[in-house]
Amino acid sequence: MTDIFNPIVRPITHIFLMGSSKGKDILFFGLLGIFLILPQVIKKDVDPTKYLKITIGLGSLLLVLGIVLEIIFRLQMGIKLNTIFCSMTGTMSSTSILHTHLLKSILGAVITPIMGPFVQSGINTGVGLYAYVPSFAFLIILIMPVLFITIILASQNRPWFTNYIIAFAASCLFIGAIDGGLFGTPALVGILGFYYVYRSGYLTNLVVGHILKDEQLIEKNEEIPPLYSYVDMGKIRFIFNLILIWIVVLAVVLLRFTVAFAGAEADCYTVDVVNPTDNIDLGNISTHVLDVQNSTNKITYYIEPNYNEMQLLNDLKVPLNNSCEYYTVSWNIYSYLQDD
Repeated sequence: MTDIFNPIVRPITHIFLMGSSKGKDILFFGLLGIFLILPQVIKKDVDPTKYLKITIGLGSLLLVLGIVLEIIFRLQMGIKLNTIFCSMTGTMSSTSILHTHLLKSILGAVITPIMGPFVQSGINTGVGLYAYVPSFAFLIILIMPVLFITIILASQNRPWFTNYIIAFAASCLFIGAIDGGLFGTPALVGILGFYYVYRSGYLTNLVVGHILKDEQLIEKNEEIPPLYSYVDMGKIRFIFNLILIWIVVLAVVLLRFTVAFAGAEADCYTVDVVNPTDNIDLGNISTHVLDVQNSTNKITYYIEPNYNEMQLLNDLKVPLNNSCEYYTVSWNIYSYLQDD
């Protein structure tokens, strides 16, 4: 049934989910429904602004700890920071600092035994990485249920329009935390959405209420006083507060590209295959191999830099399937800038 809607839904979700898939789409709309319905079912007399601030803090902490976990994981494994790690244990799963899947593997390991029959074959739960994840990572996962509760409380007593924004942001943040991490689009969309409601929710509801002539929305909006106003702080500071979150997001995006370019190996790809079988045939990739080095329990291939990074990762899946424990591929963001 979902295949009928894929041509319509996927081009839209692709924009804010950093490349969409059936698993992401199902998870997104499931979370969206939960975050829209639960605040209507669970009614609490709380300060929603207070819990929205806590939500922003916990969400940011979760994303930062995800990157810290990725770094510690690499230090323990003895692999470089500027590589993509691909596990071939069970289903093929990959992770990197720029697009982490370590938290996803923990959730996958917990959910798969319970909901295995209901998980479609095309959905990658990332369990192949679970064997390599540091044990303390479960402590990071514990932030998620707390974050879930604060989001529900932050949605209490709010006008319907900003509740829609919070539900959308929450869905993106949870997906981003387990699939992509701090440097991924969903996570940034999630934090941006929360911060936008925190800083500009009052003004947004006011404008939407007048456009739609929704008096109930305007009245409900008055129950939550604005965080700041033009009268209180002056024009320049008012504008600065409006665009502050965009400055933060831009800084994170610039950091991502700085890390990607700083860690890129433009001269050639380095592919380390660990615990390989006796006979590995890379197929068509072999014509692009510059050199091969053998050492104890590892084969290192040096591959031409004009090979597109994503294409190389996809092409390595087949020849290395059931042929090694795991392999790593060095970054080369410059390959995306080359002409086909």
